[in-house]
Amino acid sequence: MDDAHARELLTQMWVDQHEAVTRFVARRVEASLVDDVVSETFLVAWRRLADVPENAKPWLLGVARNVLATHLRTHGRWRALGVRLEREPSAGKEGTDDLAADRADLLRAWEMLTDADREVIALVAWDGLTAVEGARVLGIRPSTFSVRLTRARKRLLAYSGLPSETATVLQKLQEAR
Repeated sequence: MDDAHARELLTQMWVDQHEAVTRFVARRVEASLVDDVVSETFLVAWRRLADVPENAKPWLLGVARNVLATHLRTHGRWRALGVRLEREPSAGKEGTDDLAADRADLLRAWEMLTDADREVIALVAWDGLTAVEGARVLGIRPSTFSVRLTRARKRLLAYSGLPSETATVLQKLQEAR
């Protein structure tokens, strides 16, 4: 493959996938690191252009996930890959109290999930991937991904309906594992 063709392929990949990769990374690291991780992801794509499949999105998200893991490991920032949920509802809308209560319940339930549960839900709900694509990102079989997703959704629903006292006890038990 000549350089002109390779540049054209990478440029088209950037145009098509940059926004999705940026959103994926932005939910997992602080804002100041997003551009670095996205840039490194596309650098890997440039170096391994021959390995990029026709449907590049799952492959790029898998690369971004690996870049994130390396970055966090290298800099000693062991943190959960949590999705940042908006903590406060926008002011001036009807039902703000109910909306705030629902978000608080969802946030509490989300925080009770394991990192693995949060990851499979986020890949489908926020990144819009199919089970096959999500499995490719995580490097597992699609059937394994589907089972993990089903179980994670059930746990999220179960945790979101718990009274706060019960949720607190379950959270402490999960942290003790």
